[in-house]
Amino acid sequence: MKIETEYIKLDSFLKAENIVASGGEAKILIADGGVRVNGEVETRRGRKLRVGDRVEAGGESLVVE
Repeated sequence: MKIETEYIKLDSFLKAENIVASGGEAKILIADGGVRVNGEVETRRGRKLRVGDRVEAGGESLVVE
């Protein structure tokens, strides 16, 4: 996913990439440890993702561009 700003929050990224359908689903997925950022489990849904960060969730691996 290409972003036009300095960063995008993790929950917003998951919604934009259609990994989850809503913010509530994102919150649960993240809280349950179902998301990795740069290879490490991330439990903060407000985590700021920047260009080059790799997100793994829902069986997909995506890079912020």
